[in-house]
Amino acid sequence: MIANFNAERALELARHTLQIEADAVAALSTRLTPDFARAVQLVLECSGRVVVSGIGKSGHIGRKVAATLASTGTPAFFVHPAEASHGDLGMVTRDDVLIAFSNSGETSELLSIVPIVKRIGAKLISVTGNVESNLAQLADAHLDARVEKEACPLNLAPTASTTAALALGDALAVAVLDARGFGEEDFARSHPGGALGRKLLTHVRDVMRTGNAVPEVRESTPLAQALMEITRKGMAMTAIVDADGRAIGVFTDGDLRRLLETPRDWKTVPIGEVMHANPFTVGPDQLAVEAVQVMEANRINQLLVVDADHRLVGALHIHDLTRAKVI
Repeated sequence: MIANFNAERALELARHTLQIEADAVAALSTRLTPDFARAVQLVLECSGRVVVSGIGKSGHIGRKVAATLASTGTPAFFVHPAEASHGDLGMVTRDDVLIAFSNSGETSELLSIVPIVKRIGAKLISVTGNVESNLAQLADAHLDARVEKEACPLNLAPTASTTAALALGDALAVAVLDARGFGEEDFARSHPGGALGRKLLTHVRDVMRTGNAVPEVRESTPLAQALMEITRKGMAMTAIVDADGRAIGVFTDGDLRRLLETPRDWKTVPIGEVMHANPFTVGPDQLAVEAVQVMEANRINQLLVVDADHRLVGALHIHDLTRAKVI
């Protein structure tokens, strides 16, 4: 049953919530201390794994931060603090760094495992909303995630505090990936199944047409024969090559339509007389996304692929890139 629903009130609360959370995140930057740089250094110097822990809503934040670290070049995983007290603490070694999330900084499940973590020699980074808490005091580096108030009208449900903790976790991950020199290709390698992975790891050679699938004729070929080559290969174009196999021109279906606007018997005209000289080309080792950029910039649907000596080695149609999910 829906009781006391008011659309205007809902919109007002939504705006109020977003503003409170935005203010909470903005305030974090004014409270960053050298401990943040120390936390980055601890992660960079970690020869083991980054172990992230937290309970309740802080646990959900911890899981996300662990996933972000893992996908940006820092081996990391999440351990539930209650499970850690019953055996999972064996996953933590002296070479690891533990990142503990707790708004109060007094979460008993976390405090019960911290002495063990410290005893084995692992480092501790705490993210809390209380700089005087036990967890903050025990940490090798503490990140201050306190907020003035929660966005919840009752000031009870973790809302602004979880947003602040998440933002600090993201800030830590970004600072670490930058220090590692982690780039787009590194990111793609950890996301091979996603769209970014396909865009950044797919090369022209992976999707281009080769061999007999590539339409090509010599510049002396009559237009009628060139059109047969276009029809057979189904790329709506043909490359024109010289005696050494170098790409010197291209002729497309669009060129044919424009040609037919001028009355003339074109059948016996050598293709070299009507081709586009100096065609747009890409190399086989270029990224497929670069081929897309050339096509889009020049409003064309086909590209010739040439080697370092400008010899024709393949061809690309925009449909090839679409099928490969590069675009």
